[in-house]
Amino acid sequence: MLNRTLSRYRKKIKNTILNIIFSPIRAFRRNYKQAKSAIKLFVFHPVDALRMYQGQLKSAARGLIFHAIVLAFGLVMIYPLIWMLASSFKGPSEIWTRTTSLIPNELSLDNYRSGWKGFAGISFSTYFKNSLWVSGVSTVASVFSSAIVAYGFARIRFTGKKFWFAVMLSTMMLPAQVQLIPQYIMFSKLHWINSYNPLIIPRFFGMPFFIFMMVQFIRGIPIELDEAAEIDGCSRGGIFFRIILPLIKPALGTSAIFAFYWSWDDFLTPLIYLNDPRKYTVAVALRNFADPSSVTNWGAVFAMGILALVPVFLLFILFQRYMVEGISTTGLKG
Repeated sequence: MLNRTLSRYRKKIKNTILNIIFSPIRAFRRNYKQAKSAIKLFVFHPVDALRMYQGQLKSAARGLIFHAIVLAFGLVMIYPLIWMLASSFKGPSEIWTRTTSLIPNELSLDNYRSGWKGFAGISFSTYFKNSLWVSGVSTVASVFSSAIVAYGFARIRFTGKKFWFAVMLSTMMLPAQVQLIPQYIMFSKLHWINSYNPLIIPRFFGMPFFIFMMVQFIRGIPIELDEAAEIDGCSRGGIFFRIILPLIKPALGTSAIFAFYWSWDDFLTPLIYLNDPRKYTVAVALRNFADPSSVTNWGAVFAMGILALVPVFLLFILFQRYMVEGISTTGLKG
């Protein structure tokens, strides 16, 4: 399978590498004469050069300052992640004695080996499988159910539609902590404690934020498309699956990214409902690595924290185009 994939994308990879290598050379050849004349002008006639290129120099200076500020803020925001990555390769004695250094004295993978072994005889692969299962099912359930509800609010007329839409939006204002005790009592009576049902089943009833976003998308799709499909004999289900879903892919992609993030990073809900260590998710397992009653292996914690970021990072890389489209647009414009 790997060989087929490589053979399929070999030409694209080759062209990309060639463009990366030769594009600067082509750009240099294209602008060599202009750059040469500008340098001569600045050397022999600086006053005339400043007068001629005053506007371009101002815009270049503004761009340089802007990018320097953005880069500085970006480094401040990403520095904790870089520090954690560097610390995951340090020895136990180095992590807290050389906190300002990002380069370990001796590069070691022992933290990843010891962290992957887990604790209580349970390896970290078990926690990754649990998190992938919960996050995957929750993502599919929340996105699909939210799309169905959004289609109903955007296209179907029924009594009290505005009222129920307002009620749905008002649920976004309720803090999760307010719902915690009633939900726990309900799930306890259903005998769902120490199972994945409290983490997955509520997602099958839609999420208000996704519903609201998809409603705006669907409202931007011309109603004439629905009417034309209805004339051709298409049912409501056919209109939804054949017309609406393909046209709201940016909203679906954005919702999928957020749903996976929220489910993967959720710590409180699995902590409350899961009692069996073999059912723990990655977030809960990382917390159990830090034992206040004994010495904590911080290197293993940092190493598993880095590995826990890999699925989220890959998802963002694969679906960032849909995320940008979903946030910046609101559907088709008639």
